[in-house]
Amino acid sequence: MQKTKLKVGIAGYGIVGKRRRIFIDQHPSLQVVAVCDQNFEKSGALPDGTKFFSHYKELLKEPLDVLFVCVPNYMAADITIAGLESNLHVFCEKPPGRTVGDVQRVINIEKQKPHLQLKYGFNHRYHDSVRDALNLIKSGEFGEIINMRGIYGKSTVVPFNGGWRSERKYAGGGILLDQGIHLLDLMQLFCGEFTEVQSYVSNSFWKHDVEDNVYALMKDKRGRIATIHSSATQWQHRFSLDIALGKGFIVLSGILSGSKSYGEESLLIGRRDDSGNGTMREETIRYIEDNSWKHEINEFTKAVLEKEEIQNGKSEEALSVMKLVYRIYTADCHWKNQFQIEDPDK
Repeated sequence: MQKTKLKVGIAGYGIVGKRRRIFIDQHPSLQVVAVCDQNFEKSGALPDGTKFFSHYKELLKEPLDVLFVCVPNYMAADITIAGLESNLHVFCEKPPGRTVGDVQRVINIEKQKPHLQLKYGFNHRYHDSVRDALNLIKSGEFGEIINMRGIYGKSTVVPFNGGWRSERKYAGGGILLDQGIHLLDLMQLFCGEFTEVQSYVSNSFWKHDVEDNVYALMKDKRGRIATIHSSATQWQHRFSLDIALGKGFIVLSGILSGSKSYGEESLLIGRRDDSGNGTMREETIRYIEDNSWKHEINEFTKAVLEKEEIQNGKSEEALSVMKLVYRIYTADCHWKNQFQIEDPDK
């Protein structure tokens, strides 16, 4: 039985890092001993005794077992690699980096450290509505997926704590890479990888050098179609995913988040009616608690302690969804040429 707690360091102690800590502190086998953030002007200790540093290299000198990486995109891959090279288990937030190349660099190091666990934080997979939808699809009760339509949008690409997300050299991409990547990950979770992509990518409203709207049409090898609209001009924040199946449909609406701005989280389930007039046989499940952060950290910790395989957020899944993001970017020839974006499959 585990007698001593795993010593945890958090690189990036902003909004996400602090929220991660809430759930790390709730786990009986984890203890946060040190954090770092660029906003700390010097080293010191928080009121609870947790050490803090201004640079991740100072953090990595501490006797840690686990590193949580909650930093901007342009630092994510380098700090993840540094954590692995320091023989630490690493949990890294999405997106895994700015480019496909960033993820490939991490994987090259990961292969040299087979005794370590690496997990990426695709948090939406752990929402109860998503888990219930996945179980329904896997059960076969509603037949095979025919198509999917998804919308995920908020009202800006610039966060409240600084403007790095609006600059390509730091962010790598805009709303699709920042937020739409969650919806793409869910679509691949439900349907598998997409082999053909068409898209329109635009920055016509906010005028940054990253996108504020993306419209994509995707097809998998079985011919199933999915569409996504990822938007930073969605003045009323929105999350929705419609899944049509042979014997019915599933609609995911709203997502419980820290901001509470995406509305009530619900799952609408309907069965096909052969009358041709639609269906009156619907069931709506509403969710009032967000247990996703807790479930995600619990799964990661179990994998570390019991030396089990990571179930969700493996590096190859992170690579796959990053490649899809960049296939969408490069499918719009104007966008690809304007910013000289490399094809992810080359």
